[in-house]
Amino acid sequence: MLYDSTTPNLLLGSDRAELSAMVEAAGEPSFRAQQLLEAIYRNRVESIDQISTLPQRFRADLLSQGYSIGSPTVEKRFVSKDGTVRYLIAFVDGQSVETVWMPEGDGGESGDGTDAGDSVENGSRTWDRATICVSSQVGCAVDCQFCLTALLGVKRNLTSGEIVGQVLRVLSDQNVSPPQDRVNLVFMGMGEPFLNYENFIKAVRLLVEEVGIPQSRMTVSTAGVVPRIYDLALEPIRPKLAISLNASNDEARTRLMPINRKWNLEKLMAAARDFPLRNRERITFEYVLLSGVNDESRHAVEVADLLQGVRCKVNLIALNPGPGIDFSTPAVDRVSAFQNVLIKSGIPTFVRRPRGRDIFAACGQLKRTVEAATLP
Repeated sequence: MLYDSTTPNLLLGSDRAELSAMVEAAGEPSFRAQQLLEAIYRNRVESIDQISTLPQRFRADLLSQGYSIGSPTVEKRFVSKDGTVRYLIAFVDGQSVETVWMPEGDGGESGDGTDAGDSVENGSRTWDRATICVSSQVGCAVDCQFCLTALLGVKRNLTSGEIVGQVLRVLSDQNVSPPQDRVNLVFMGMGEPFLNYENFIKAVRLLVEEVGIPQSRMTVSTAGVVPRIYDLALEPIRPKLAISLNASNDEARTRLMPINRKWNLEKLMAAARDFPLRNRERITFEYVLLSGVNDESRHAVEVADLLQGVRCKVNLIALNPGPGIDFSTPAVDRVSAFQNVLIKSGIPTFVRRPRGRDIFAACGQLKRTVEAATLP
C-alpha cells in the first residue's frame, strides 16, 4: 500500500514549509521557495530546467541531487459525445489512475442542484463551469458491489503530489487556470479518500493555497469512514462533505457496501449530525439506484426518515452499468417516484445527469478501462 516518492526527490506535493527548508539547506535566499511554488503550482512547469526564475546554477544543483518535479503523464485520453474527457494518468512508478473532466455548458443548473455561474469561453467551447473528478488511490478497498473500481481491489495510496498532479495535468490539457476560470473539484474518482487521509488533506491544502482553487468549490465523497468524518470537521481548510449512502437500512447497506459492518448507519448518521456546517452549506448524500434492489418508494421513505434533522441534499444516481456488475439501471419513472418521495419530505433531491457514460467515465465506472477508441 505504501509508496515512497522520495527517490527521486519529487517536488510536486511539497508545501511551502518543505520547499523553504530545502532552499535554506541549499544556502539560497528564502524567496526561492516562492519561486518554486509559483513555477510548480501556478505556472505548471514540468521540469526543473524550465524554471527560468531560478539561477541556472541552482537548477543544475537540484538536478544533480536527483530532484525532479514529478509531473504525471497522460497515457490515454477518451472523449465522450457530451464533452466529458476521461484521462488515464500515469505516475513515475508506472501505476495509473483515471481522472475525469466534465464541462457544463447550459448556463443554469448543473444537475446536482448547484449554480453553474457565469459563462466562460474555452477555445471553441462555451462552458459555465467545469468539474474535475479526482482519484485518491490506485484501485479501491471499499468493495461496493455496484462499482467497477471495486473490481480492481486496491494497489496503493496516491501521494499528495500525485493527487495534485492529476488536477494540474487536466488544467494544462484544457488550457484553463483557476481562480479566473471556474473549476470545481470532486474527490470521487478511484479510491476512498478517507483511507488515504493525510495525503488527501495535504493535497487539498496545496490546491487551495498554491493552485488557487477555493475550498468552497471542492467536495469529498466517503463511503462512510466515520472517524475521518470527525477529523475533517476539525480541518481549517476542507472540502464540502458528501456521503455515499446507497441503502435505507443496515441489512441492505451491508450487502451493497461491506464497510457498513464496521460503521453502520447509526454511527454514520451520528457523525453526519455532528458535522459542523458553514453558512449555506449542506451535506450531500449520494444514492445509487439499483433496479429492484433499493429503488422502491418504501426505501425512499426510509431514507427520508434517516435524514431528518440533517441539513442536507440528496443526489440520486441511476446505476451506470459496466461489465462485471450484477445490477441493472432502474426505469426513469422509478427514479422520479423515488425523488418525489424525498422532495415531499422536505429534502432537496436532484437526479444526477450521467456524464461520459459512453466512455466509462460516469460515476462508478472508473476502472482504468482502455478498451475504447482514443481521439487525438
